[in-house]
Amino acid sequence: MARRHYKLPSLTGLNTFDACARHGNLTRAATELGVTLGAVSRQIKSLEADLGQTVFKRHHRGVELTKAGLELHQVLSSSFRNIGNAWQSLKSRSEMASITIGTTTAFASLWLMPRLGGFWAMHKQVALNHAISDNPEDEGFRSADIRIRYGNGVWPGELATHLFDDTIYPVCGRIFAQQNELTQPEQLANFPLLRLDSLDPSWIGWSSWIAQWGVVLPNSNFRHFNNYVVALQAAEENQGVALGWDSQVETLIQHNRLVRLGDMEMKAPGSYYLTWDNNRPLSEQARLLSEWLVGISKSS
Repeated sequence: MARRHYKLPSLTGLNTFDACARHGNLTRAATELGVTLGAVSRQIKSLEADLGQTVFKRHHRGVELTKAGLELHQVLSSSFRNIGNAWQSLKSRSEMASITIGTTTAFASLWLMPRLGGFWAMHKQVALNHAISDNPEDEGFRSADIRIRYGNGVWPGELATHLFDDTIYPVCGRIFAQQNELTQPEQLANFPLLRLDSLDPSWIGWSSWIAQWGVVLPNSNFRHFNNYVVALQAAEENQGVALGWDSQVETLIQHNRLVRLGDMEMKAPGSYYLTWDNNRPLSEQARLLSEWLVGISKSS
């Protein structure tokens, strides 16, 4: 008899036993396995002979696990399930070679997309999916393979790699800038201000930005948005002044779609980070994208 390294009985016998235990019936197990009832009976008898104990009590309506059979099946079903999950995970990676990245709408539109063509040109074999949400608690965003977050770099259950810092300053359309001058922070109280109501508490708004100069803005001159891209579009159309995060408005300014209003600015208290779950190692595809993102963020 061939020696088995793990001291296991016949794997065919174990598979047959599992099917019988799940169905509680040898005939239904035979149907699932695509073999005869006699073949199932022989496998179970061989398994019991090897074990030296019975694993089933036979009844006229089916079979019932003995104490030894129940103990064996609890371990066996858990092991089969783990093997199946691992197999499907490996198979999925091999077949799809895909990765999902989570970002906010603005970051995806204004920073990531203009640069992403470089990654696709280098790694055509990787299918890149996007989980775009402005809610950091969104399930799709949180389950992404990697995420780009703004904050202090500490999120429970996540590992983080620093990408870049940012600077925040007022921006508006070209006509608005020609008609209005901003030399003192108090003057902002006279302008229509485009305010983002963000679900992310770390996001800096007008009140926090202007507080560094000891100025309090009246609520009456705010126009509220729940989407940063739309707020910037309103600014571009000369409808007011928005807070521009340099990483996301730099290209718009270069293309003369937005203009900096005045010279006042502040360093963002947080930074942008690449994050992923600390209990889920990066796949080869995620590692490639992560390394590319870190490299491109340092050269931007």
